[in-house]
Amino acid sequence: MKSPDGFHRIEFAPMEQSDIAQVAEIDRLSFPVPWGSTSYEYELVENRAAHFIVVVDRDAAQPRANWLAWLPGFQPPKRKVIGYAGFWLVVDEAHIGTLAVHPAWRGQGLGEQLLAALLHDAIERGATLATLEVRMSNHVAQSLYRKYAFEVVGRRKQYYRDNHEDALLMTVRLGEAYRRRIREKYTTLPEQETV
Repeated sequence: MKSPDGFHRIEFAPMEQSDIAQVAEIDRLSFPVPWGSTSYEYELVENRAAHFIVVVDRDAAQPRANWLAWLPGFQPPKRKVIGYAGFWLVVDEAHIGTLAVHPAWRGQGLGEQLLAALLHDAIERGATLATLEVRMSNHVAQSLYRKYAFEVVGRRKQYYRDNHEDALLMTVRLGEAYRRRIREKYTTLPEQETV
């Protein structure tokens, strides 16, 4: 995987509270109406239906010193988060709520790898259906979801708060053949951890 400054190893792992600041920054850079840190804190700590993963640059050098280090309780990030995704599992339905890659890392297939890792996690947790909403104007994301057999099953009028754009509701059944395909795809992901 080539990063903005060369080749780096990446891994997929469950999101941790220490990742929230970096995730919120990627969210801010990716969406007109970002969730914010408190939303991610709630999802990780309070919402038992929520399952979030991150993609991490394993080779990113962490700074040895930081000008904030003098603050009581300051902890520098343990790892460099370059993307994240999450879903809510309700009974056997996984509703994908968010997926984003840092702008500097886009165009390298990380979004697809995140989607595959997220679907694998949902399947392992017993999901038999996956759903999501996507902007009508986001043709890149729609193309990715169609590649993974998502189909348009509805439309949510004026779904997005920033511009009242409609959303397409897309869904895919996670049958046995689909499960095998996702498991095969997941085994080819680089350095993944159990999610």
